[in-house]
Amino acid sequence: MQIRDAKPADLPVIAPIFREIVADGETYAYPEDLTDAQIAAAWMEPPPARCIVAYAADGTILGTAKAGPNRPGRGDHIATASFMVSPTAQGQGVGRALAEEVLRWATDQGYAAMQFNAVVETNMGAVALWEQLGFRILTTVPGTFRSRHHGPVGLHVMFRELG
Repeated sequence: MQIRDAKPADLPVIAPIFREIVADGETYAYPEDLTDAQIAAAWMEPPPARCIVAYAADGTILGTAKAGPNRPGRGDHIATASFMVSPTAQGQGVGRALAEEVLRWATDQGYAAMQFNAVVETNMGAVALWEQLGFRILTTVPGTFRSRHHGPVGLHVMFRELG
């Protein structure tokens, strides 16, 4: 598996992954009816953000991540990131590889820390991965995500210092 910066030409592959993850209803609160252009605007943000893809030896995109400042202005010293792995590639280390690259990049960019604002508490695989990578749960906001399978569940705010 290799990781590289996403290109506009990757959108026809990123968009279906995005739609499938969002439609599953367990990890992201994006609307389900976004056009490709809206997905590109939400996911493939311009600098100082960065969008990357993980791909197999045959060029198949396995997953994607975006990272950048958590907040503008006085909050831009803290990074944030989001990750989507194709359902056909889950459980193969793609999320970990994307996360390690995002953490490396954020450190190199001089961010002081990384904060995830909304990790669904029932997304146990992601929570476990973030904890393995040094993130800690600062708080859980109860009932703030409507899981398709679990009903209202909490969103964790997770944090890790960098550098």
